[in-house]
Amino acid sequence: MFEYFKGIREILDKVEIEEKEAIMSATTILSEAIENKNAIFVFGASHAGILTQELYYRAGGLMTINPIFGESVLLDVEPITHTSQMERLVGYGTALANKTPFKKGDVLILHSVSGRNPVTIELAMEAQKLGVTTIGITNMTYSKSVESRHPSGKNLYAFSDVVIDNHGDIGDGMCEIEGMDQRIAPSSTVIGATIVNTLVVETVKKLKQNGMENPPIFYSANLDNGDELNERLIKDYQDSIHYRF
Repeated sequence: MFEYFKGIREILDKVEIEEKEAIMSATTILSEAIENKNAIFVFGASHAGILTQELYYRAGGLMTINPIFGESVLLDVEPITHTSQMERLVGYGTALANKTPFKKGDVLILHSVSGRNPVTIELAMEAQKLGVTTIGITNMTYSKSVESRHPSGKNLYAFSDVVIDNHGDIGDGMCEIEGMDQRIAPSSTVIGATIVNTLVVETVKKLKQNGMENPPIFYSANLDNGDELNERLIKDYQDSIHYRF
């Protein structure tokens, strides 16, 4: 059996069991936000930002999820080491928060494996000040083993109303190779994508259970009438959508 497959299965099973309560709490928060026509935002720096792209403008995904893209922490930046400098820069997360149209009742999903860098911490802090509910996806074992790089001395989980632990290894690399000290192949993207898509599914299930006829889910643009169906839903939820078409 391939070691990576085996390791991912083990972590998925652990997350499903041990994070069930946190996931269901997050689902309730998300469904209430949609019912109240509030916006959902999502952010991650560098590779953590892959989950932002996973959730954004996706067939089968929620329309009211708005990406926060910090241009200096995207993976197309050169030199790539600039992303590490910027996610550690005190004040950058506050600047991103200041240009994001947060309002009370909105939700912010944040992904940071170590949870120690200022950019994500500051976004969470500023959002909470405005009455935004924060959902943090992180690695609690990892985060508790490292010191915060933010002046508050606290990591992301301290500013998260709901914390979902990805149960990965410290350093994120998962597989051991004989003769090597460094583990290889991170687990956080696969596990994180599973977590956020679970949130989408469970949120839509709850919306339907609560009587919502047409939850704001994107239809594939490649389906007949897909564009028309999307346009109707976009119109209904336009106050919760802060990105351009």
